[in-house]
Amino acid sequence: MALVVVTGMSGAGKSKAINTLEDLGYYCVDNLPPKFLVNFADLYGMSEGHGSRKIATVVDVRGKDGFPDFFEAMNSLKEKEYPYKILFLDCDDSILCNRYKETRRIHPLMSEENGSIEDAIKKERELMQSAKDISDYVIDTSTLMPAQLREIITDILETETKGGFQIQMVSFGYKNGLPKEADLIFDVRFLPNPFYVPSLKEHNGTEACIKDYVMSFREANRFKAKLFDLMTFLIPLYRKEGKAQLVIAFGCTGGKHRSVLFAEMLGAFLKNKGWDVKIRHRDIKNTRHGS
Repeated sequence: MALVVVTGMSGAGKSKAINTLEDLGYYCVDNLPPKFLVNFADLYGMSEGHGSRKIATVVDVRGKDGFPDFFEAMNSLKEKEYPYKILFLDCDDSILCNRYKETRRIHPLMSEENGSIEDAIKKERELMQSAKDISDYVIDTSTLMPAQLREIITDILETETKGGFQIQMVSFGYKNGLPKEADLIFDVRFLPNPFYVPSLKEHNGTEACIKDYVMSFREANRFKAKLFDLMTFLIPLYRKEGKAQLVIAFGCTGGKHRSVLFAEMLGAFLKNKGWDVKIRHRDIKNTRHGS
């Protein structure tokens, strides 16, 4: 039995996530009260003839007073030795606010907060933090298109099917905000910036000319050596602790040159070591800022 519990912030894309799971052959139930999670697993996952059935459900604050039952339900699933994974969808508060204003939908906690979308989102984030802390996977949908979210979820499930451990490399620009899902963040703004070299400005960190420029500096090579050594030491320890996913992010000013280069280099290094690695360049197409 494979159970995926989708949770997270309202407006972060949980409906799109559950649609993706359904397309991938999961039997899905939306807005399941947490106290029924074990019954759901019993009935549709472990019942006779369904021992290998793939099931998924969305559990979130729409259950309001019942959401605290979520943690008790997770413990019960663990006691029964039912395998499950928690997928948490997150998003920047300002984007969540805009999504609600654009769709004119009412936030589930609006009535409790007496009218303010901003206050409702703040209250929800406080309620959901504990769930986020115990989640196996966290996806920040702030900058994702629906097709990108679908691709990330599909990659995660493929890794789970293989019983593996996934490493995600993310490059980003600090001027566009930090990636919420990152476990480790490396700031590479201390390296010389190709943006200020006219012949390199329009290129990006996936290209040889950017690599040749950045890696021509001694500090870049010293950082690379120390970084690779650190990751060789750390990653097996994260895996040993039972972590299903490790998100390593590299940030520079605009997310186009230095961060992209180091995400690519570390990604290639770890792939050669046999790890399952996915690389995403969040801001590579954003040309508003220097990199």
